[in-house]
Amino acid sequence: MKNEILQILKKYWGYPAFRESQEEIILSAICGVDTLALLPTGGGKSICFQVPVLAKDGMGIVVSPLIALMNDQVRQLKSRGISAVAISSSIGANEIDLILENAANGLYKFLYLSPERLKNEMFLARLKRMNINLLAIDEAHCISQWGYDFRPSYLQISEIREILPQVSVIALTATATPKVVDDIQEKLNFKNGQLIQKSFYRSNLHYNILKTEQKWTNTLDILKRIPGSGIIYSRNRKNTVEISNWLQKCGVSADYYHAGLSSTERERKQDEWINNKIRIIVSTNAFGMGIDKPDVRTVIHLELPDSLESYFQEAGRGGRDEEKAYSVVIVDPSDVDRLKGRYLDNFPDLRFIRRLYQALGNYLQLALGSGENQSFDFEIEEFSKQYSFPLLKAFQSLKILERESYLSLNDGFNQTSKILFKVDRTAIYDYQLRNPSMDALIKLLFRSYGGLELEYTSISEWLISKRLNSSKGKVTKALFQLQKQGIIEYLPGKEKSQIILLKPRAKTDFLTISDANLKDRFESLKEKIQSVIDFVNIEDLCRSKILLKYFGEEKPEDCGNCDVCRRNSKSKIKKGEIEKFILKKLAEGEIQISQLIEELDLGQSAVIEQIRTMLDKGLIDENDGLLKRII
Repeated sequence: MKNEILQILKKYWGYPAFRESQEEIILSAICGVDTLALLPTGGGKSICFQVPVLAKDGMGIVVSPLIALMNDQVRQLKSRGISAVAISSSIGANEIDLILENAANGLYKFLYLSPERLKNEMFLARLKRMNINLLAIDEAHCISQWGYDFRPSYLQISEIREILPQVSVIALTATATPKVVDDIQEKLNFKNGQLIQKSFYRSNLHYNILKTEQKWTNTLDILKRIPGSGIIYSRNRKNTVEISNWLQKCGVSADYYHAGLSSTERERKQDEWINNKIRIIVSTNAFGMGIDKPDVRTVIHLELPDSLESYFQEAGRGGRDEEKAYSVVIVDPSDVDRLKGRYLDNFPDLRFIRRLYQALGNYLQLALGSGENQSFDFEIEEFSKQYSFPLLKAFQSLKILERESYLSLNDGFNQTSKILFKVDRTAIYDYQLRNPSMDALIKLLFRSYGGLELEYTSISEWLISKRLNSSKGKVTKALFQLQKQGIIEYLPGKEKSQIILLKPRAKTDFLTISDANLKDRFESLKEKIQSVIDFVNIEDLCRSKILLKYFGEEKPEDCGNCDVCRRNSKSKIKKGEIEKFILKKLAEGEIQISQLIEELDLGQSAVIEQIRTMLDKGLIDENDGLLKRII
C-alpha cells in the first residue's frame, strides 16, 4: 500500500515523497480508522484525505465551511485530471439536482459539500445510492463549541455517519486546543479513532512583536530590510486602499484586496500577486484562505487579531517553502483597548438580538413562517445603517444567530459564473456554422473547460475575454445570447455577501437562544482576546513557546528566532553603554528607531527610555521615527 500511495502522489502532484506525518495519516484513513489529523497551516492537509480517496474504489465526501476553499480545491483537482465538484448553500436547485444525480452515477471522485447541505432532502435521498469510500471533515475545529469558528450545521455530520456506518472519517484542522481535540472526536462519534499530530512548531517562521506609534513608517522599514513577497493584514477596507497607495508612492509594488471588490478585480489582483507581478498585497482577512503561495517572506499585522487561532493561520501563510520568513505584529498603545472595544464592548444581549432578528425579517421582506433554506444578497453595512444598529454589535448578533442555527452568513461571498451546454455536439456544430461570430467563443470554452455538457462548470469571463482579446462586457453579452438561443444555461456570478436562512422566520417572542450558550460565547471570546493580549505583552518568554503551549504542545527549548529570544540571547552591549552605542551608530548616518531597537537587542522599553534621555540632553534629534546626531 505504501508504494501505491506514493505512486498516486507522484502521478497527480509530482512530489517524490510525503511530508512529515502525511503518510501515517493517509494509511490510517485507508485502513478504515477514524482519524483526527492536526497539521499546521501549509502542512498539506488536503493531500491527507485526497490520496486515500484516490487509492480506493468509490467517491469521497468532503465537508468544508468555506466556499472559496472548496472551489479552490475543486479547481486544483480538476487541473490534475481528477473529477470533483462542490455544492454549497448558494447554488440553485436545478444545479444541485444534476450534481447529485451525477454523483450517484459515479461521475465524480470527490463531492465537496458545505455543512448546511447535509440535511438537504435531495442529498439524503441520493446518498444511499452513492459509493462512498471516505468522509473527510475539513476545518474540523468548526464542529467544537470551544473552537474559534463553531458552526452548528457541522453537528449534523454524526447523523450522516449513522447512514454510512461502514465509512470511516478523517477530520483535519490546523488549529485546535486540547479541549477542542476531545470535543471533535466526541461530536464525530469516533469509534476506533486515533489522533495524529504534527508539531505546530515552525522553525523557519520568526515571530515578532513591534510596539510603536508609527505603524506605517515601521512597515515600510520592514519591507525595505526583508525582500520578497508579503501580506499586510488590516481589518478596515478603507485602510487597505490607503496603505497600498502609500506604499506605491514610497516605491513598493503593492495592491489591496478586500471582500467588497468585484470578482474580476479579485481574480486579477490575486493572480498578479501569486505570479510576483505585485510584491505586497494589503488585505482584510478575506485574503489568504485556499491560496497556496509558498514564497511569502513577510506577514505583517497592523491590528491585533481576534484570537491566537486566526493569528496562527494568517502568520502561517509565510514561509510555506520552509525558507526563512517573518511574522510581525505591529502594536500601538491603543490597540488593546480597540480590540476589547471591538468584541467585548459590542457583545449583544438577548433583547438586542431579538430586535435585530425582527429587523432582518423586515429587511428581507419575509412573512412569518417563510424563508427556510433561501439565500439572499446581504450587505451588513447597508442593513446596519438602515436600522441604526452599531455595525460590530450587529455582526456579533448575526454570528450568535448562526451558532443557534437560524442562519448562515457568508461574509464577502463570491460565487463564480457557471455554464452548462444544453444541446449535443451535433447541434453545437450546426449552431457554429450558422453563427460564425460565436465560433471562437464556443471553441475556447471547450478548450478551456471540461465536462460542459455534463455539469454546471465554473468559468471566468475575465479570463475568457483576455484569451479572446476582447472585453468582459462583450463576453457576458455573448453568453447571455447563447442562453437566449437555448444553447447554454448561464448563471452569472454573485459578488455580494449572502445570508442563508436555515429556519423559517419565527415570531420574535419565540426566538429561542440559550442563555448558557450566550454566556459561554462571551466567556470564550474574552479568554481568546486575553490570550492575544498576553501574547503581545509578554516580553520574557519565547513567542513560539507561548503559541505551542496554547495548542497543548510543550517545547523544551526556546526557538532562538523570535524578538524575545534574539533580545535574550544576542544582547550585543550592556545597558550602561547604550548612549555610547547610539552616538557611534548615528556618526555613520541617520537611522530608524525600529532598526536601532533590533540592532541593540535590549528590549524596546530600555532603548526608547535611552532615546528620550538623549533627546532631553540635546544629543540627538528625531523626525518621524528617524534619528540623527546633533553633536
